[in-house]
Amino acid sequence: MKKKQQHPGGGADPWPHGAPLGGAPPGLGSWKRRVPLLPFLRFSLRDYGFCMATLLVFSLGSLLYQLSGGPPRFLLDLRQYLGNSTYLDDHGPPPSKVLPFPSQVVYNRVGKCGSRTVVLLLRILSEKHGFNLVTSDIHNKTRLTKNEQMELIKNISTAEQPYLFTRHVHFLNFSRFGGDQPVYINIIRDPVNRFLSNYFFRRFGDWRGEQNHMIRTPSMRQEERYLDINECILENYPECSNPRLFYIIPYFCGQHPRCREPGEWALERAKLNVNENFLLVGILEELEDVLLLLERFLPHYFKGVLSIYKDPEHRKLGNMTVTVKKTVPSPEAVQILYQRMRYEYEFYHYVKEQFHLLKRKFGLKSHVSKPPLRPHFFIPTPLETEEPIDDEEQDDEKWLEDIYKR
Repeated sequence: MKKKQQHPGGGADPWPHGAPLGGAPPGLGSWKRRVPLLPFLRFSLRDYGFCMATLLVFSLGSLLYQLSGGPPRFLLDLRQYLGNSTYLDDHGPPPSKVLPFPSQVVYNRVGKCGSRTVVLLLRILSEKHGFNLVTSDIHNKTRLTKNEQMELIKNISTAEQPYLFTRHVHFLNFSRFGGDQPVYINIIRDPVNRFLSNYFFRRFGDWRGEQNHMIRTPSMRQEERYLDINECILENYPECSNPRLFYIIPYFCGQHPRCREPGEWALERAKLNVNENFLLVGILEELEDVLLLLERFLPHYFKGVLSIYKDPEHRKLGNMTVTVKKTVPSPEAVQILYQRMRYEYEFYHYVKEQFHLLKRKFGLKSHVSKPPLRPHFFIPTPLETEEPIDDEEQDDEKWLEDIYKR
């Protein structure tokens, strides 16, 4: 019988088939600190500790990622070190910016219809909500040639979206030149009141400065500047007769030459464009309701507009844009104006009816009455005659914008 091998220290040999590849354990011969996991894999305790530490670090990194809602800094640094192309190749480009609808809005503001008030509000709102407010340095050119229309439409269409473009300009048909038709908004007012506001503003300006009118109409002769409004109307001066009185309808009719001719054709075309291309046409006499509906229809542009409008600081500026030295014509003169502006009034009443219908749908009360034979001459209060100025002013806008920068 073959004797069992004896260990030098006495007793049976624990490794009858020879010591393991790494040797014997301490105190049992020459075994070195190696543990066989698999016959073909060897590693030391130091390697094992390093692997566990690495696993712990990445586990903590994953935990931080989930707790903070994003990757930890060292993973971002690692991604940058590896190169952005690796990430983009694996995941593709980041998703495009989601634009609000509509993302293209045009406010082709009618002169002397509260547009200055709205533009001031838009300047504040554009900073607050981050939309692109696009204005123009051209203020008094409302009728454009075909090439001018193409150029303006091209400039508007290439603006960063979402944008709101505003300028005194007659309706533009973007689709005619291959562009995407934007959403239009506008505000009008009683035609006689609009005419009188413009008549006296050209001569005497507003409360922002005594010399304001001199800057705007430097070539106006003194006899023309102090021309009595009744004489202008009753004696049929060019400023107080057609086609100068045919002012509001072309803003909605468009750039066709017939849009500047008082008549049924221009009137019906203006109504059609209101129905098909304008999201809202408001009435200046009900400006707060206009702003409320704009806030509901276009919240990404007008959210919070009513609270800004009612702010005392804004009211303070509104009082400064009231036309000065405005007088009321005689009833006879007003009746003549009404006859000369009958198409303007038909359009005004049509828009007013549509506006009141819209208000009723949203639960806003309107006091609707049949139009009298001669229009009731509305004398606005100062805050209701906040005067839009065709030319953009800088000085009094700057301090208001600073107030609302929050």
